[in-house]
Amino acid sequence: MLHLRLIVPSSRTGEVTSLLDSTVGTAHLVVLPGAARDPEGDVVMCDVAREAADELITELRRLDLHEHGAISVEDIDLSLSERGTQAEVDAPGEGVDAVLWESLTGATHEESRLSLTYLAFLVVATMLAACGVMLDSAILIVGAMVVGPEFGPLAGVCTALVRLRPRLALRPLIALVVGFPLAMLATGAFTVFMDAVGLFSEQKYQQPHPVSEFVWNPDWMSFVVAILAGIAGVLSLTSAKSGALVGVAISVTTVPAAANAAMALSYWFPGEAWASAEQLGLNLSGILVAGTLTLLGQKLFWAWKRRHLARTA
Repeated sequence: MLHLRLIVPSSRTGEVTSLLDSTVGTAHLVVLPGAARDPEGDVVMCDVAREAADELITELRRLDLHEHGAISVEDIDLSLSERGTQAEVDAPGEGVDAVLWESLTGATHEESRLSLTYLAFLVVATMLAACGVMLDSAILIVGAMVVGPEFGPLAGVCTALVRLRPRLALRPLIALVVGFPLAMLATGAFTVFMDAVGLFSEQKYQQPHPVSEFVWNPDWMSFVVAILAGIAGVLSLTSAKSGALVGVAISVTTVPAAANAAMALSYWFPGEAWASAEQLGLNLSGILVAGTLTLLGQKLFWAWKRRHLARTA
């Protein structure tokens, strides 16, 4: 269940409460006349089943409530109520399958900022991956994959494409297009420094690396893995099961490929640098394709579900 807290202009309160009353899956309606001060109006609260929330929020936006009032949504960790349980039963579909598009857009938009924190995580992850490649350490490479923050901008691009909002795609694209080159440049400088102090060496880099050689050997399996990871990543975001994102991060060779490209250029192995860049491109494109198609499939499914329920009613 989700909890909605609305600030409603007094002239629209009747319309809003009628909408809440008529929405299948709502419960615990509360109206506090004149309780809001900024902006002024009434406070209206209710609980709604997750699977009914997206359509309800869309209707509230059509009433311009986000412009003349406020719409706040939060998860309910525990609700002991027979009325609330019945509301979840009455709502169509399963809550775990529901997509809250406004919440998804807000989350991915926030995680797509080209901020100092985002760049710091990406740079540190790429440097960790460089250490992992040099030492041929699976632990370091996996750690770098987990630290990398690139899935947020990728999900942001997918969301913008599916919602047909090209402007929303600009910020995550900038985060990817600017972030990876800067991280690779910093990792190249890091490689030169580590070589100068004797911790890295061209000889070590040229030695066989059976654990990490997949980083610079792109093939169709790389694309398949990226497709599967993109599907899992988007599903974890839309179903609020963010724990699955850790598995997604570990399975995709983005940060390690960027790190190896930077190291290959530092030691001037352009062929290996190009192969690593191909690996990076394959993974990024695979995630984008899979994420966009997954979101599109969810959007079409819920549109069909609503039409089916309308015909049944």
